[in-house]
Amino acid sequence: MKNTLVTSGLLLLLMGVFYGCKSHSGGSKENGDGKTVTWLTHPAGNILFKEQVAVAPVATDGLPVIELNEAEQFQEMDGFGCTLTGGSALALSRMQPAARAALLKELFDTSGANIGISYLRISVGASDLDEKPFSYNDLPAGQTDTALARFSLDPDRRYLLPMLKEILAVNPHIKIMGSPWSPPAWMKTTGDTRGGSLLPQYAGVYAKYLTRYIHEMQQEGVTLDALTVQNEPLHPGNNPSMLMLAPDQADFVKNHLGPAFSKAGLRTRIIIYDHNADRPDYPISILNDPEAKKYIDGSAFHLYGGTIDALSKVHEAHPDKNLYFTEQWLGAPGNMQEDLAFHIRQLTIGASRNWCKNVLEWNLASDPQYKPHTDRGGCDRCLGAVTIDGDNVVRNPAYYIMAHGAKWVRPGSRRIGSNLLPDLPNVAFVTPAGKRVLIAFNSSSRPQSFYAKMGDFKYALSLPAGAAATYLW
Repeated sequence: MKNTLVTSGLLLLLMGVFYGCKSHSGGSKENGDGKTVTWLTHPAGNILFKEQVAVAPVATDGLPVIELNEAEQFQEMDGFGCTLTGGSALALSRMQPAARAALLKELFDTSGANIGISYLRISVGASDLDEKPFSYNDLPAGQTDTALARFSLDPDRRYLLPMLKEILAVNPHIKIMGSPWSPPAWMKTTGDTRGGSLLPQYAGVYAKYLTRYIHEMQQEGVTLDALTVQNEPLHPGNNPSMLMLAPDQADFVKNHLGPAFSKAGLRTRIIIYDHNADRPDYPISILNDPEAKKYIDGSAFHLYGGTIDALSKVHEAHPDKNLYFTEQWLGAPGNMQEDLAFHIRQLTIGASRNWCKNVLEWNLASDPQYKPHTDRGGCDRCLGAVTIDGDNVVRNPAYYIMAHGAKWVRPGSRRIGSNLLPDLPNVAFVTPAGKRVLIAFNSSSRPQSFYAKMGDFKYALSLPAGAAATYLW
C-alpha cells in the first residue's frame, strides 16, 4: 500500500499540479495552441471557482480516458441559474446602488471572472421566501372577483420588478420562468394561501389570471419564457401552496390554461409537474392524454425525493417533450465540500445527463438570518447563493455550483456524448461558438489523473479529491 501511495504521489507531482494542459502521447495529436481553460473548485485547497494556469504537458500512457463524442448529441441547453425569490429581490434592494450594480454584473455578466447566470425562476405571486403570502387579486373573506377587475402587479413593483429590470440591463437575453405557489385564496377550497385545491368553478378564471399575469409582465418589459402550472403540487403544507393531483392538472391544462394561452397568442411554454423525482408517473400520466399534451412543452423536477435517473423515464415515455430541473435548496449554514459534491454530481452533471434543458438552484439571496420567509411553513433555513448584509456579500456553495455550469455552457449549447469513469462523473457540451466544455467531479478520496479525448486530440488532466472542474477547449 505504501509503494502504491508513493507511486501515485509521484504521478500526481508530474501531472496533478496542473489543471488543463495538452498532451502528445501514444500517437495522439495536439490541437493548435493546445490550451485548456480550466476553472476549478477544490474546497480542501481553498480554491473556489478560480481559473487555473496551464503548465507544460506530461506524456503518460495508461491513464483512464473520458472521450467526448460530438457526433452524439442530445438536448439543447437553456441555461443554469436559480430562483429570484421576492426575498432575494428585497435583499438586493437594500444594497447601495453601486454595490448592487457590481454584484449583479458579477452574477449575470460573462466577462472576466463573472459567473454568467443565464436562467431565472420567479414566483407568480408570493413564494415561501417572501415577507408574507400574496397574490395579484387578494380580497376580503367572502368576496370574489371573477372579472379580475382588482388584479394588480403592485406587490411585485416594490422589489421584484425593479430587480428584474436591473438584471435585464446586464443580460437582456436571460430566460425567465414563472411558477405559482398558490392562486388567490378565494379561488381555493380552503379560502387560505396554504393548502387546499382549486375550486372547479374558478378554473377558467385562474387560467385568465395566469394569462393576464404574463401579459402585464410583458408590458413591464419582462418576457416569461415558461410557466410551470403549480410549484410542488403534491406538497400542500408550505405557505403559500396548493394541492393539485395529476388528473386535476391534466384537466386544468387541457380545458383551461392551454386554450387560454392559445387564444391569447402567448408563446410562453407550459411546463407540468414541478416536483420531486420520486413521481415520474405524475407527468407521464398527463402527457399520456393527447388533448393535454398538445399544450405542454415539458415537465419540471426537484430532487427532495427520488433519484435523478428517474427523469429519463419521462423522456423515454415522451421523447418529444422537454425536461427541466427547477429547484434544489441548500440548507444553512452550508457545507462547501458536501454541497458541492451533491449538487455538481446530481444536478449540474446528473440532471443534464438525464435530459434537462436547465438546472436551477433555489434562492439567489437572503440576509444573514435567512430572511424573509412566510410564517406557517416558510423555509427558515434556506441559504441563498449569496448572503447580503448591507453592502457586504458572502458567496455560498450555490454560487460556485451555479458558476460551473453557467459561465461556459451558454444558452444554445448542446449536450454531447461522454463516457463515465469510476468516481469521475462528468458531462460534456458543445457551445454555439463551437467550444467544447467538460464538467467533471472527482468523487473519490484520492486525486485522479485522466485524459479527455476529442477525436484525434488528447488532453492530460487531473483533479484533486472532492474537486469539480469546468474545462474549455
